[in-house]
Amino acid sequence: METIEYKSWICVICGWVYNEEEGLPEEGIAPGTRFEAIPDDWRCPLCDVGKSEFAVVEF
Repeated sequence: METIEYKSWICVICGWVYNEEEGLPEEGIAPGTRFEAIPDDWRCPLCDVGKSEFAVVEF
């Protein structure tokens, strides 16, 4: 059985975290949606910056 590894992305401005496994259903982003697949015009729901202000979280 293959394990799918999802990543978490943090907004470097405000600290809000996008978790690929959870998605963002309230904004129409289904669970399992990779950060790269989110539309380029998507904005951070907390501070309204663009995707370029996010960095992958390394554990």
